[in-house]
Amino acid sequence: MDVQKKINEWLTLNREQAIRLLKRLVQERSITGLESSAQAVIIEKLRELGLEIDIWEPDFTELQSHPYFVSPRSSFTDSANVVGVMKGTGGGKSILLNGHIDVVPEGDPKQWEYDPYGADVVNGKMYGRGTTDMKGGTVSMLLAIEALQALNLPIKGDIVFQSVIEEESGGAGSLAAILRGYKADVAIIPEPTSMKIFPKQQGSMWFRLTVTGKSAHGGTRYEGVSAIEKSVVVIEKVRDLEVLRNSRIDDPLYQSIPIPVPINIGKVSGGNWPSSVPDQVILEGRIGVAPEEEMEDVKREFEHYIGNLGEFDDWFVTHPVEVTWFGARWVPGTIDLKHEAMTLLENNYKKVRKQNPVIEASPWGTDGGLFTKVAGIPTIIFGPGTTEVAHYPNEFIILDHMMEAAEILANMMVEWCNMEDES
Repeated sequence: MDVQKKINEWLTLNREQAIRLLKRLVQERSITGLESSAQAVIIEKLRELGLEIDIWEPDFTELQSHPYFVSPRSSFTDSANVVGVMKGTGGGKSILLNGHIDVVPEGDPKQWEYDPYGADVVNGKMYGRGTTDMKGGTVSMLLAIEALQALNLPIKGDIVFQSVIEEESGGAGSLAAILRGYKADVAIIPEPTSMKIFPKQQGSMWFRLTVTGKSAHGGTRYEGVSAIEKSVVVIEKVRDLEVLRNSRIDDPLYQSIPIPVPINIGKVSGGNWPSSVPDQVILEGRIGVAPEEEMEDVKREFEHYIGNLGEFDDWFVTHPVEVTWFGARWVPGTIDLKHEAMTLLENNYKKVRKQNPVIEASPWGTDGGLFTKVAGIPTIIFGPGTTEVAHYPNEFIILDHMMEAAEILANMMVEWCNMEDES
């Protein structure tokens, strides 16, 4: 019996076990700061598999000095990273499988048809916060490793499994794992790609624009200058910049994405009294960074553009808009489309799913850029979650996809980790 058939049969026999593991993970509400209970489930599984386990709380002081560090927290107490290593026999290529355990808050429960942490299985889907982003992908990784172990398939290269904190806030967990020294010849991150393969990931940064007006009584509003009205001008010009930036992108991997690198205004606040002309409005948003762009170059272009708003409205000549960079950011990343890991992943996708994979650029940021830029590890994003429902009410994962992703990863690792390590 060939290896692919053995892996398929083992996964089929262990499907219910996989669903139970996902249920346990989803039922733990692992939002930022509350990751420990879900990580305990991961630790238990890694111990069952007999992997070499490393558990540590990231050092905030060490991370704080790193140029790519962002976090809403001041401490990682009770929020541990977890790594499990399956050692190979030596001489083969290594692979790093990275998943984040943190989830975004569930929002208004009334918008959910199912309990956000109930892990209900209905018509082949499991519903719940984190099913798709990305606990289903984490289970796929663990299943792939377990299949190789259970079938006693020889592996030369090391397999490094990571369950990290804080991806949703900018990647502090993965950065901590990189600084701890974990490396490999390639990395796979099973974020919710709807079974597409993303060799490129855009980055993003948060910005704050402070728009100044001139206060006056509402009855004589003509004596003032409304910061709200001026903010409308700013928003319109930001849209123009978005059009300009996206007009430069001709990468075919973005052809099905309407706006490859969006600029989104996500929060507006200003004014303090209905009968007063508002003298300040604050706009907060997120700007996308193309895979081949440098984040500092994008900052400079944005600041230059905002600094020249006086060309469109004289008010901004003497009252320039203040630009502040704050909060979360995700580093862009890319891998050569002809990289041998891409070829292996594509080939095993075809074997398992009997069709060609869709290859696109990621419409959002991931921790992949950190592995590419900081650790120098070629990284591919590929996972079973459904892109469209990540962060949404009634988030779900198609369980067949979780199992297929596990099969694809297991088959790829057999080939990859037995390739001769040339380093």
